[in-house]
Amino acid sequence: MNYFELFSLLPSYDVDTALLADRYRELQRAVHPDKFANASEQDKRLSVQRTAQINDAFQTLKNPIQRAEHLLALKGLELSHESTTLKDTQFLMQQMEWRESLEDIAHSNAPEDDIAALYDSFDQYAKQITAELKVLLISDLEVDHLQAADQIRKLKFMAKLQDELTRVEDALFD
Repeated sequence: MNYFELFSLLPSYDVDTALLADRYRELQRAVHPDKFANASEQDKRLSVQRTAQINDAFQTLKNPIQRAEHLLALKGLELSHESTTLKDTQFLMQQMEWRESLEDIAHSNAPEDDIAALYDSFDQYAKQITAELKVLLISDLEVDHLQAADQIRKLKFMAKLQDELTRVEDALFD
């Protein structure tokens, strides 16, 4: 299912999230199970299924990483449930540096500064990857789709690492 079509949006990495939320509310009002309380069992089931589809679509399109994966899926490249590893040695080295920095926070004299520096580093790197990803997602070339998949894998890794940093930060300051 093309979630962009469901929400009457052009397929794009950049999405107007306010418009997306408006369309989500409109769609939910139209198919909400309460509207089908007196309908047949089949119509009730269809309403519940449609509501679930709309919820899934909304969650996918509002999340930049999931949205990028969906764009690739529409082009024929599925990333969900895959186990492909990155072969970008420069990124792997960067991962190791981030992991070491994350581990060093516990022993730091200025953990707040180290945490802020890591957040900044993640943000800068993510902006660079996202800029490249946007260009690759526009392309119709399979080679660009494969490169876009690698960029998405990087963003996924960075999101996990950022979650770890948030947990470290919470543990230090709670």
